[in-house]
Amino acid sequence: MRIRDPIHGTIAVSDPEKAIIDSRHYQRLRHVRQLGFGDLAFPGATHTRHAHSLGAMHVASRLFGAVASRAELPEEVQSRFCAAVRLAVLCHDLGHMPLSHASERIAPPRAHLKLPAWLDATAEGPQATHEDFTAKILLDSTLTPLIEEHFGPLGIRADAVVGLITGARPPRDPGFTYRGVDWSPLLRALVSGELDADRMDYLLRDSFYTGVNYGRYDFEWIISNLNPAVKDGRAYLALSRAAAFAFEDFLLSRYHMFVSVYYHHTSVNFDHMLRRYYEEAPGEFEIPADPEAFLLCDDAALWYTLRRSKNRWAERISTRRGFKLLAQFTERDTGYDLDVLRSALVAGQLEHYVVESQGVLSKYFGEGAGPSLFIVDVSTGRLTEVARYTPLYQRYSGSVRLTRVYVRPDQIETARGMMARLLGQAVQS
Repeated sequence: MRIRDPIHGTIAVSDPEKAIIDSRHYQRLRHVRQLGFGDLAFPGATHTRHAHSLGAMHVASRLFGAVASRAELPEEVQSRFCAAVRLAVLCHDLGHMPLSHASERIAPPRAHLKLPAWLDATAEGPQATHEDFTAKILLDSTLTPLIEEHFGPLGIRADAVVGLITGARPPRDPGFTYRGVDWSPLLRALVSGELDADRMDYLLRDSFYTGVNYGRYDFEWIISNLNPAVKDGRAYLALSRAAAFAFEDFLLSRYHMFVSVYYHHTSVNFDHMLRRYYEEAPGEFEIPADPEAFLLCDDAALWYTLRRSKNRWAERISTRRGFKLLAQFTERDTGYDLDVLRSALVAGQLEHYVVESQGVLSKYFGEGAGPSLFIVDVSTGRLTEVARYTPLYQRYSGSVRLTRVYVRPDQIETARGMMARLLGQAVQS
């Protein structure tokens, strides 16, 4: 099967992959938007997790193909490794909840999913995450026998795919070792790492659909400079020094997309109102732990609930009447005193809320979980961890905190006048 895609052109799909794509669990992603409330700020941003996952699968092939062309792997091994990576990337978003990340705050306790113990090391807390749901769907749902039927003959099991997505090691050998070299770190890096198929697709796709240029980077040059690097019996992803600047541009593209698009003040505003709705109307909309009930848990179901709800936040969301932005600043801006501003708003009996968002260059930097990417000198074979090679990690090692203050619409003019007076007093002093 071939699929036409506005970002990558023609995407080839194998028969086993088509069986997964045609499943109800994958088709649910047609009804989960990639950017949640993003279309309120960028009207074109109505693309879905379904389209993104197809694009990311295509990118995974490009990445692995570049690596395999520089590796001495027999055709059968290459085919199996590539099929595993493509399947993992295709399925990596199956557990995303309505309006993407916005609904994870009402996810059920992780214990309710009854995940196997070997995944406990990946737990981020007592509440289930979208990765937990993805693992549950792959390991224990109506999708599981489909994977066994169509990918079992290729030597690919569901637990091996979950291992690539989560980073956990399944109890059984996943089958990613060849001639004493464990290729799991490299394959995992292509699925979820510093330079993975997920990021490489969503930056280009989100940039295209939002109409901004921040997410563009030198896709072809990066791919043409990928290499396998074997160290201590394990294969890692390595990028030639010639593409180091292209990688830095890629990092900055992601950083700028977070600050300018993913944390746009309108999206952040409606995310916060959704959180207030969940807090004030508990149980009105729930995320079921059962993977088959989860099939009906998508954006359409949530919007249906919001439109019927009598909760004030639900009514504001469904009628697009958000609070108005009064102020936004980072720790680098001067003249803003959040405590003084909040005290003045309280004294003036102006209804408001404050939302803080944090943008980081990389979630992997400083985690201590080992490198997912090296820079390699192809003439000598010398490897350097990417965080040590590029100065960007040091320059952006701290997160940028975006602080926004929102005020009820009918009180915004009063609030603006109050803030102007406060800023004037600050300048005079």
